[in-house]
Amino acid sequence: MIYETIAENKRRAVFIIALFVIFVLGLGYVFGKTSGSGPFGIFLAVIISIVTVYGSYYYSADLVLAVSHAEPADPLEHTYLINTVEGLCLAAGLPCPKIYIIRDTAPNAFATGRDPAHAAVVFTTGIIEKLNRKELEGVTAHELSHIKNYDILISTIAVVLVGTITLLSDWMLRNVRWSRLGGKGRGLGGSAGLVLLLLSIVLALISPLIAQLLNLALSRRREYLADAAGALLTRYPPGLADALEKLSENKEELEVANKATAHLFIVNPFSNIKGGFRGLFDTHPPIEERIRILRSM
Repeated sequence: MIYETIAENKRRAVFIIALFVIFVLGLGYVFGKTSGSGPFGIFLAVIISIVTVYGSYYYSADLVLAVSHAEPADPLEHTYLINTVEGLCLAAGLPCPKIYIIRDTAPNAFATGRDPAHAAVVFTTGIIEKLNRKELEGVTAHELSHIKNYDILISTIAVVLVGTITLLSDWMLRNVRWSRLGGKGRGLGGSAGLVLLLLSIVLALISPLIAQLLNLALSRRREYLADAAGALLTRYPPGLADALEKLSENKEELEVANKATAHLFIVNPFSNIKGGFRGLFDTHPPIEERIRILRSM
């Protein structure tokens, strides 16, 4: 089961990257037509795709850590945490990932990297202080399961790709408005030009939404699997269930989190967000359902 999951996650990573490249090339084509830049739009899209895919694979974890203001765990200050991670890694047959701390009282944690040999696990000071030993072991096992299952490869790449599509869409919308509505365009005229202009505006507006929905669809299923694998690793499902229950009661939002990194965390860092469409755009499955499944094991 685990090996099938790993293989599936690797295939999904390739699928996401391929979809990203195709989508960016499509944006480049529409932008080139509407702005009058012609082949330059496609050329620019190709360059952006190559740079982003390469960077997201090799450097996205470093970017996530930097954006999250994570710092290496201190061997003296965080001895217990380091020992917990190392012990569970031995049990899981994993190389020990780098351990980082976010100095924030909001309790949360996440794992990042591209494979078990290049992984990092991150804890907030809040989660270290507010969970007991069994609960912290449950959270750690959950994050190590993300690493072992190669969930981190998909999650970390998604951070960069979603952010890139969002920035590209905004840039494209601004340039199309300037080149066409400002009278600077040299592209197609008449009805064909108007259709392309409208298409470019629609694409620019919905691109971030499409990228985010793709990201969310891939995120929710992984959390259930990591919960189950984490409980199997500790042989104590109530530990993770109790931890999730405490985290669900937390009313603090994690200041360093953003929309691009929210799906990485064990629970939604924006848990206070309310609204009728919250379920559609939530980065995680319902925490009550996760707790119920764990307690039934």
